[in-house]
Amino acid sequence: MKQLESEQQFETLKQGATVFEFTAGWCPDCRIIEPDLPQLEEKYPMFEFVSVDRDQFMDICIENGIMGIPSFLVYKNGELLGSYIGKERKSIEQIDAFLAQYV
Repeated sequence: MKQLESEQQFETLKQGATVFEFTAGWCPDCRIIEPDLPQLEEKYPMFEFVSVDRDQFMDICIENGIMGIPSFLVYKNGELLGSYIGKERKSIEQIDAFLAQYV
C-alpha cells in the first residue's frame, strides 16, 4: 500500500478514486488488519489505497474528523463518498462491507 508523503499529495489523491487508511505504528488494531489489506486492494482495483500515518498528518485527521484508528475515508473526484471512523477494532469483513457500498 502506498504511504502518504505530504498534505499536497492528499489533496491530489482525493481527486481520483482513493481509499485512505488512517493508521499508526503503535496501533495494535491496525497491525491486526494489516496482513489482510492487500486482499482488499486486489478486490477493489478501481480504488487506489493509501496509508496515512495519523501522527505524521494530524492536521488531515482533524480536518476529516478522524478520532480513532484504524479509520477509512473513500474519495472520488474530490468528493467524500464515505467514512468508517472510530476507535473500535474493525474486522477485514467489516471493512470489506464498507468498501462494497462504493463500487
